[in-house]
Amino acid sequence: MSEAIRFLPPRPAVLSRRAAIIADLTDLLPADCLVHEPRELVPFETDAFISYRRLPLAVVLPRTTAQVAAVMRYCHRYGIPVVPRGAGTSLSGGAIPQEDAVVLGLSRMSRVLEVDYANRTAIVQAGVTNLSISETVGVDGFFYAPDPSSQLACTIGGNIGMNSGGAHCLKYGVTTNNLLGVKMVLVDGTVIDLGGKHLDAAGYDLLGLVCGSEGQLGIVTEATVRLIAKPEGARPVLFGFETSEAAGACVTDIIGAGIIPVAIEFMDKPAIEICEAFAQAGYPLDVGALLIVEVEGSEAEMDTMLAGIVEIARRHDVKTVRECQSATEAALIWKGRKSAFGATGRIADYICMDGTVPLGKLSYVLNKTSEIIERYGLRVANVFHAGDGNMHPLILFNANDPEDAAKAEEAGNEILKLCVDAGGCLTGEHGVGIEKRDLMRHQYSEAELAQQMAVRSAFDEDWILNPSKVFPLEGRA
Repeated sequence: MSEAIRFLPPRPAVLSRRAAIIADLTDLLPADCLVHEPRELVPFETDAFISYRRLPLAVVLPRTTAQVAAVMRYCHRYGIPVVPRGAGTSLSGGAIPQEDAVVLGLSRMSRVLEVDYANRTAIVQAGVTNLSISETVGVDGFFYAPDPSSQLACTIGGNIGMNSGGAHCLKYGVTTNNLLGVKMVLVDGTVIDLGGKHLDAAGYDLLGLVCGSEGQLGIVTEATVRLIAKPEGARPVLFGFETSEAAGACVTDIIGAGIIPVAIEFMDKPAIEICEAFAQAGYPLDVGALLIVEVEGSEAEMDTMLAGIVEIARRHDVKTVRECQSATEAALIWKGRKSAFGATGRIADYICMDGTVPLGKLSYVLNKTSEIIERYGLRVANVFHAGDGNMHPLILFNANDPEDAAKAEEAGNEILKLCVDAGGCLTGEHGVGIEKRDLMRHQYSEAELAQQMAVRSAFDEDWILNPSKVFPLEGRA
């Protein structure tokens, strides 16, 4: 699709007041919390979905909820669009601004405010990185379960916006299953608290509505998250198969047997070769597909669970079964998997798709994905969270060739439609953003979209929060 129609037209009344807006923001915030010089705005013109970019009107980097509220009150008063931004790791274009928008970055709100082991909770600012929560509480035997591959950089605010998951979501769930409360600034600057340390809140589940709303309902500034005690032990095991179809069928049978490992990760042959060249993790190179299956618990529990998994894998003609023998080896196995996107970027440009399918359709969708990619004359590396059917095909292309880039985007759209047609959905954890916005009609009826947009409008009548995202532009209220 043409870049020109990816965004709403800029609001002339906002652009004409740029100098006055910057002067007003200067009065509202400390000097080091405002970025407005054109060359300094460049790092904020896109996120990890680099196919599209726009230079924002200005960037504010508040340190407190009060400062966020002051900015939102001002922008609401003058109809200035606001784009929330965490670490900018969105793979769907969720943090790409418009020329008339103020980017509200939360990276300086990066403190762990409270750790409460009695209630097994932590209160953190929205700019805290995912991994830093586990690092903070790890010395005391706890961790925060969601673990996106970008967990070293991505922030809790962004995780909440996209309802992020990660390798361990099979057992522990995604962000919404580990989020107990938020402090949120509404579009007019009002500050509200949803949920808290208690396990269930009275009234409507507004917290569930906010998690996954992609920054369209308000700006989350603090989060109360669930802490989990570390297991007695954990053991990742590598299973190599002749084909991707055999590996997919094995995943289906593991879950169907009632066995729930902490993680089941999938790589096909191209992904194995890419990740092994980068991480030297010891992945087998003579197989067509690889599963990383991690179990946890006591030694007896892990042995029992693995025995059942190995028996199922043998029914699918598994070629390689290798248990890690040390913490160092386990770390290498996960380094290879979590480095997949970066490692792929070393060899080619790529688009990372994010669709979810029922487990019983994994083999079918993998096979059809290969057919789609072959038809477009492209290459693909498949790496994904197999346990919950969250697929991440990495479509390789040449970004300097407009025709190649267009083919990659068209192939990606076909794959996402395939996921929906197989009974799945357009996104598992990356969000809709700009990338999948125009596919929403493939998944939802007009009545369903209208209901979702009505909810969005109830929070933000003029749609100034994160414009051009999620909903088809011609259908917006």
